[in-house]
Amino acid sequence: MTENLELNRMRWRCRRGLLELDLLLGPFFEAMYLTLDADQQLNFQRLLEQEDPDLLEWFSQKSRSTDPGMAALVDLMLKRVQPPS
Repeated sequence: MTENLELNRMRWRCRRGLLELDLLLGPFFEAMYLTLDADQQLNFQRLLEQEDPDLLEWFSQKSRSTDPGMAALVDLMLKRVQPPS
């Protein structure tokens, strides 16, 4: 029960009100969160605590998180949505 409550809270926190972030965070959470290892899950939880302007910078690859784990997660999320070359 507690786990479902926490997952619902994270699902709600994925809703940012900015289309660019909503299209990345929500679908990634639904499809991938439970398959991530514990460190990646923690990084995702920490990612949801970041400010929207920072997330937009990271996802648009204009800057990079100084936290290696979070930067790796952003890379993973971007790789998931980018078309294969």
